[in-house]
Amino acid sequence: MPSLLAPSESTIRKALAEFQIDADAAQVGQIQEYVKLLLAWNEKVNLTAIRDPLDILYRHFCESMFLSKVADLSKCRLADIGTGGGFPGLPLKILVPETELFLVDSSVKKATFLAEVVRTLGLSDVHVLVSRYDELGEEIAPVDFLFARALGEFGPFLHWAAGVDVDAKKVALWLGAGDVKEVEKVEGWTWDEPVAVPQSLRRVILLGSRSPS
Repeated sequence: MPSLLAPSESTIRKALAEFQIDADAAQVGQIQEYVKLLLAWNEKVNLTAIRDPLDILYRHFCESMFLSKVADLSKCRLADIGTGGGFPGLPLKILVPETELFLVDSSVKKATFLAEVVRTLGLSDVHVLVSRYDELGEEIAPVDFLFARALGEFGPFLHWAAGVDVDAKKVALWLGAGDVKEVEKVEGWTWDEPVAVPQSLRRVILLGSRSPS
């Protein structure tokens, strides 16, 4: 059975360093608190299938925060679609606190957890929305970055994201390298070269910008 203790400060710093991520003592403490909440709530609410705290640190926190090495998020409005346990949105909010963040999930139980994380960590400018993403528009518009990390079908999401109601400038997708070509076929977007996620076999971050109409 894996330990249910949050990783130590030194373990967190070591993991972040492998992703070239710098964090101060307060941010490391927020990560620890977040992991504790996730482990406690996961016993009752299925927030993540990953149970080992070290795997949670790498897969959920480091992989989420790695976007900050790929894109400039400072002072941006961000929307995390299908956020689940708050990934990638909340780890990025911890790392880049001056952002405004919308967390979107259709589960009331998950939204309750997210609100508890936001309160416990003392985060500001975070909005938890209980909704299907395709029912949203002006509630989150205009958006600088839309995130999607756990969506099964990217086509409908990207068509929605390109709509005038959402007015998303860019999207960031976490996906398997084998899915990139399929995503790049979706019209309305111009794609950067995929960036390999450190410490993963074939996961990448793919950035897209709205194509000129």
